[in-house]
Amino acid sequence: MKLGQPKAMHNQSDQAAGIRKMNKIKPVRVIAITSGKGGVGKTNLSVNIGIALSQIGQRVVLMDADMGLANVDILLGVYPTFNLSHVLSGEKSLNEIMIEGPLGLRVIPGASGIQKMSELSTIEQASVIHAFSEIDQDIDVLIVDTAAGISASVVNFARACQEIVVVVCDEPTSLTDAYAFIKLLNRDYGLSSFHVITNMVPTLQQGQTLFQKLNKVTDRYLDVTLKFAGAVPYDEYLRKAVQKQTPVVVGFPRSKSALALKMIATRIDSWPVKSQAGGYIEFFIERMIQYGSQKDTV
Repeated sequence: MKLGQPKAMHNQSDQAAGIRKMNKIKPVRVIAITSGKGGVGKTNLSVNIGIALSQIGQRVVLMDADMGLANVDILLGVYPTFNLSHVLSGEKSLNEIMIEGPLGLRVIPGASGIQKMSELSTIEQASVIHAFSEIDQDIDVLIVDTAAGISASVVNFARACQEIVVVVCDEPTSLTDAYAFIKLLNRDYGLSSFHVITNMVPTLQQGQTLFQKLNKVTDRYLDVTLKFAGAVPYDEYLRKAVQKQTPVVVGFPRSKSALALKMIATRIDSWPVKSQAGGYIEFFIERMIQYGSQKDTV
């Protein structure tokens, strides 16, 4: 037995090394959660989906990419001292500015003015890529919570991600603005695949009906594929959770909205992960910078 133990331990060590090697080349799922207009609950969904993914064993980082009106920290009831601008200045590392959220969710706080990636110097660009590459082997999913609208910043973030999730609610302006956003990315940048979440709907069936309304228009006028990612019902517990600055999947885990969000997270977890270079976070940042520098020439 004693003679066999070192061998077993050696085998276990080899297995662990093999797992680490596999993890080193494992691509990261990079998802943009966005919307055509504000007020549709996009950031709330980003926070709760991130936590729900953590609950099923994924290592998740949520990047608050609404640099002008960053509010992920407010929804979590935390107030960061540092943000991505301090990484660019060299004052802090990316790990040092991250907020620890519920159930292992990590948050990269946004800051005003740093969305203009095209204005970064070569050294600053390299520092951003290096900062993200330091954490890319310790993460399964990067969720990018963009600002609302069709600004250059939103477009650049969306284009850099592997998957784009568009959040809509049952308001004419929400559908109109979502269509405009999808049309812009399709006609100007060639993107053709989008996921849609319908939020604050009375029932799942009405959420699917809302999705079909949008899908019918895009089918007629655009060369795109929309996929229904799920519906989140209107829920007073969700409102209570916001008031308490607690994610609903944590504060009210058996509520209708929490159960719906967990189902959406499970569905997202089943999406195929792209294995090409675009699966790595540093490549995401490189593309974001590249697209930002192209905005004046497109």
